[in-house]
Amino acid sequence: MLNAPFLAAAASATANTQPTYLFVWEQLEGPGLAIIVILVLFSTCAWGVMAFKALQLRRARKYNRYFDQEFRSQSRVLAMFERRISAEGCPLFNVYHEGCIALEERLRDKEGNRHRYVSLKSVEHIKGLIESAVARESVALESGIILLAIAVSGAPFMGLLGTVWGVMEVFSAAAQEGNASLTTVAPGVAAALATTVAGLMVAIPSMFGYNWLVHNLRVATVEMDNFAQELSSKIEAEYLQEVPVNAREPLAVMEKATAEPQLEPIQTPAPQVKPQPKPTAEEETQVLQESKENDQPDLLPPDTEVES
Repeated sequence: MLNAPFLAAAASATANTQPTYLFVWEQLEGPGLAIIVILVLFSTCAWGVMAFKALQLRRARKYNRYFDQEFRSQSRVLAMFERRISAEGCPLFNVYHEGCIALEERLRDKEGNRHRYVSLKSVEHIKGLIESAVARESVALESGIILLAIAVSGAPFMGLLGTVWGVMEVFSAAAQEGNASLTTVAPGVAAALATTVAGLMVAIPSMFGYNWLVHNLRVATVEMDNFAQELSSKIEAEYLQEVPVNAREPLAVMEKATAEPQLEPIQTPAPQVKPQPKPTAEEETQVLQESKENDQPDLLPPDTEVES
């Protein structure tokens, strides 16, 4: 019987108590309320981006699986391209389509004639275009992820800003009124702490979603890189011209040129030189005398007469 008044007071206090979120919402005002509204917008954008990117990656993964099965079943690189197959939303198909367009352009000359092989320089050009297509598809898959990164890094700081601002206002008002009781300070502090809670509620789901999306995007990029290398290898094995020629020729012209017999050079015999007879002793003596006479110096001028 002695505890009856105490129990009645506790029951009445419990009946008058509001839920925490309602009490805090009633106490929000000014900068704290503005920060809460901004964080709600951040949370809406973050959840929208996570849902959209999850559906996009799921669809891309499913289409990539179907395309990979079809690509491996064909006998030639351009088989699917010549059938005019379209697969919108499939990153591997977009890379394949870009590579086939580049290969088709290199197989045709200025007159529009289609050749059987391409040169090594053309193959390197096609590889560069395929790598560019992989980069574009990676950027397209990663679009919108920056919003999650902003939400993960910025939402806690915005909540902390609201808390610090609210606490500063509460203590400033209590100091000016000269009343620092718990009933005066507690509502403002509770409202100030609500901004930090809101910031964490935005940042934590965004962090999990961001890490999950980054992992799946990395896997998708690696798959596209592997497919690009495989496509480049097949193009090189099927269309690279191994025989170096001055100009690219169709297959029939190349076979005709290689089938023509090659003429061997005609070897002409060297002219035979007859041996000269060896001179006799008298002929050698006569030659020496003539050479001595020719070697004697002419001491007289040419106009001088010799007296007898």
